[in-house]
Parts: sequence; C-alpha cells; structure tokens
Amino acid sequence: MYDIVRPSGVKAHVGIIGGSGLYDPGIVENPVEVRVSTPFGNPSDFITVGEVRGIKVAFLPRHGRGHRYPPHTINYRANIWALKTLGVKWVISVSAVGSLREDYMPGDFVVPDQFIDMTKNRKHYTFYDGPITVHVSMADPFCSALRDIILETGRSLGYRIHDRGTYVCIEGPRFSTRAESRVWKEVFKADIIGMTLVPEVNLACEAQLCYATLAMVTDYDVWADRPVTAEEVERVMKSNVERARSILYEAIPKLAGDPDSSRCSCCRALDFAVV
Repeated sequence: MYDIVRPSGVKAHVGIIGGSGLYDPGIVENPVEVRVSTPFGNPSDFITVGEVRGIKVAFLPRHGRGHRYPPHTINYRANIWALKTLGVKWVISVSAVGSLREDYMPGDFVVPDQFIDMTKNRKHYTFYDGPITVHVSMADPFCSALRDIILETGRSLGYRIHDRGTYVCIEGPRFSTRAESRVWKEVFKADIIGMTLVPEVNLACEAQLCYATLAMVTDYDVWADRPVTAEEVERVMKSNVERARSILYEAIPKLAGDPDSSRCSCCRALDFAVV
C-alpha cells in the first residue's frame, strides 16, 4: 500500500463528491482550494476545503468544473485517495440518476442500499494491484449509519426521499437502449441507473471510508418510452441541486464524531480482506 502524505496544515472530516450539476458546494465557509498529489495522478479538480457549521469539509467535483471528465475517464482512485489523504472519515456522494420504476419520480431523492456493476472497461478497480491482494466484502456496500443520517435529514426537510434502491451502474457515456433499459428494470429488478458509482464505491470501501450516495432522480430511463435527453436531465437536475445542498447543510453537523464500527463495518473493511 502507498504512503499517505497530507498537505501541510490541511485536513477535513467529511468529504463531499459532487456529481453532474453540483460543481460548487455553495455551503462551505472560509474555503481554500487545495491540489492533492496522489500515487495515481491528479484528482478531477482542486479540492475545496472549508467549514460547514463548524465541521471541516472537503468538496470535490467528480467530473471537474465544467464537466471535463465523462464517467469512463474519471480518475476514481485519485479522487478517493485525495479525500483519504485529507483525513476524511465520511463521504457523501451526490449523483444524478435515472429511474427504473414509476414511483421513483424525477425530482425525488434515493439513498441506495445495493448496486449492480455493468461497467465494461473501467480500469483500476482497486488500490491493491500487488504484491498485496485484497478482497473486500461488498455484501452491504454503503454505510448504514450514514444512510440513516441522510434519510432522516431529507425527511425532516419534507423532501421525497426513498430509503431503498438498487443502483445499476453502466459504462456510459451514452444512455441505455430501450432493450437494455427493460433488462435493468424487468430482469435485474434495479431501481435507479447511473454511470459513476463504480468503482468509486469499492475504492471507498478499500480506503475504509464510510460512504453513502445521495442520488437525485432526473428522469425516467428509456423503458418508459420517453427518450432521455441531456437537456431534460439538466433541467430537472438544476431544480434538485439546491435541495441537495440543503440536505448536506443539515446532515454534515450530525457527522461531527468518528464512525461507530458497531453500526457499520466500512471503517474496518480491511480487517479480514488482506490475503
């Protein structure tokens, strides 16, 4: 494993990974921009480090500002490593997704509890390319404690937020065909679809970070006979971004402490994984 070298004097407790549409946290006080070097190259962008209601936060736009990196070219290893380097314990990933069911409507939020990996050409699924080999358990891939906090916060704000969901992650950057979309819905029984969860989630597990996703539903996937367009996704996404910021603003103070390993195994994922 590589050594972690933290930038001098810079640290954070909570990491936010902003997805499509969320390139600026908008809630961070006293922000400074930090470039973190990693053994895997540069992260997607500078990391904004500051405070949210007294909690040190690091914000990283997954696609880079201006959406420079499509899903299949994102340097996921560098992104997760950079947050780990800054001392982050909790990671909330914000992501735009399509819906595979009628009752998960555009404008809703979903906090998924499972995923299906349908990516094809993503490289670097692991930090451990040898000589150390690691097989982390992904039976329950998201932090249950962090999921509960996000859900409770969204409900307290009166938002429609769903507490279960299987996220099918496709390669992208294209959207699904109708036939594929019906497979994800009818055969796989998945609930939402996106392009960026994998390998971000498994790298977070290897880094022993408590990770959960706040998914913003932007559209019905093409199974619903309503072809998806980037324009439609962007329109709905803009209306959801401010509400996502509200959830983050209220949830972050609840993460002041360190993760409780009795409630979630994320922070000790390597205990039985190293071969």
